[in-house]
Amino acid sequence: MNDDRSHSSLLVPPSTQDWMQGVLSAKVVLVMYGDYQCSKSADVYKMIKAIRRELIASCGGDYLCSIFRHFPQPQIHPHAQRVAQAAEAAAAQGQFWSMHDTLFAHQQNLENGYLVEYANDLGLDIPQFLKELSKQVHIDHINEDIESGCKSGITTAPALFINNIRYTGRWRITELMAAIVAASQ
Repeated sequence: MNDDRSHSSLLVPPSTQDWMQGVLSAKVVLVMYGDYQCSKSADVYKMIKAIRRELIASCGGDYLCSIFRHFPQPQIHPHAQRVAQAAEAAAAQGQFWSMHDTLFAHQQNLENGYLVEYANDLGLDIPQFLKELSKQVHIDHINEDIESGCKSGITTAPALFINNIRYTGRWRITELMAAIVAASQ
């Protein structure tokens, strides 16, 4: 259970600037703030993926839009900030969601050498990827995500908003699914 409940509304609304799967006009827009090195973030993301698959199969592709915003916690997870930058560097080459899935799947291996290996596996331009990482080209986007989360009262990841309302239920697939379905009514 997440006890970080000082705010109940998402103060920076979803936009086309966000990383999303689905359309903003969906019945339910789910915004997740996550940290790639946080095991709870990975568990929540896996739940969202499973729920998304099920809802698309039963309700169609315009039912759920899922959005990911970065909320690295470098004070707890030393690789989190750099790994978020790796996801953004992959995004610059059209591979955000592929890298996103890879990073959550390989949380125990997030050092630089692994990041290069993952980028190579995705067919990325490695010199460009490394250049963007070393120059921290994407840090502003990550900081904007963090700032938007802080404005909405987030102090830790993961955090979810369903149709702009903070999800405060338990991190269980049945409860999260019920909250998503209720939000669509």
